[in-house]
Amino acid sequence: MNAIFALLTPAEFTAALLIAVCAGFVKGVVGFAMPLVLISGLTSFVAPELALAGLILPTVVANLIQALRQGPGAAWASIKLFRAFLCAGFVTLVLSAQLVRVIPDRALLLAISIPVIFFVGLQLSGSRFHLKGRSQRLELSIGAFAGAIGGMSGIWGPPTVAYLTALGTAKQDQMRIQGVIYGLGALTLLGAHVGSGILRAETLPFSAALVLPGAIGMWMGGKISDRIDQHIFRRATLVVLLLVALNLLRRAIMQ
Repeated sequence: MNAIFALLTPAEFTAALLIAVCAGFVKGVVGFAMPLVLISGLTSFVAPELALAGLILPTVVANLIQALRQGPGAAWASIKLFRAFLCAGFVTLVLSAQLVRVIPDRALLLAISIPVIFFVGLQLSGSRFHLKGRSQRLELSIGAFAGAIGGMSGIWGPPTVAYLTALGTAKQDQMRIQGVIYGLGALTLLGAHVGSGILRAETLPFSAALVLPGAIGMWMGGKISDRIDQHIFRRATLVVLLLVALNLLRRAIMQ
C-alpha cells in the first residue's frame, strides 16, 4: 500500500478503485471497453503511463474469466477460428508497445476514434454494414490494426468489436470470442510492457489493486448481460462504442 500511495493520494486511489468497478461493470454487460473506461477515467488524474500500467492486470484477469466462461473447449475453438486475427495482432502489439513514448497521444486517439465513430454512426442510423463472409486478408488487416493501437494505448476493443458486429456474431459467441482475443492480447501486452518498462516494481502494486474491484464490477454486469436479448445487446454494444469513441475524440481535440 505504501508503494501505491507513493504514486497516488488516498483520494486518487479511491477514485481509481471506483473506476475499476465501473470498467468491470461495462465489460460484464457488453464484453469489452474495460481498458477504454480505465484509461479514460484514470488519465483524468494520473499520468498516461501509470494509467496504462494500471489497466494491465485487471484486463488480463477479466478477459481470462470471460474467455473461459463456457469452458476451455469453446475457448480453444475460438482461438482456432480467429487465429489469423490473433497472429497479426500479436506481432503488431509487441512491436508497437515499444513506441509508446514516441507516437503523439493526439494522433493515436484520432486513429482509434474516427473510424469507430463512422462505423457506429452508420449502424445506428439504420445503414447496416454486414460482412457476408470471412476474409483472411481483411481479418489480418483488422487484427494488425487492433494490435498496433493496443500496444501503444492498451485499447484494442473498438476495431475488434466493430469487426465482430459486422459479421453478425451471436451474443454468446461474441462475448466468448472477445474474451479470447482480448485475453491473449492482454497477456501479450503484459509481457510487452514488462519489456518496455511501463509495468515494473513501482507500478505493479497499483495494477494488482485494481483486479478485485474490476472483477466485482464484471460480475455485476454479467448478471444484466444474461438477461438481455441479441437486439438489445447489439444496440448496447454500439452505444458504448460510440460514447467511448466520442470521449477519445474529445481528448484528442482538447490536448
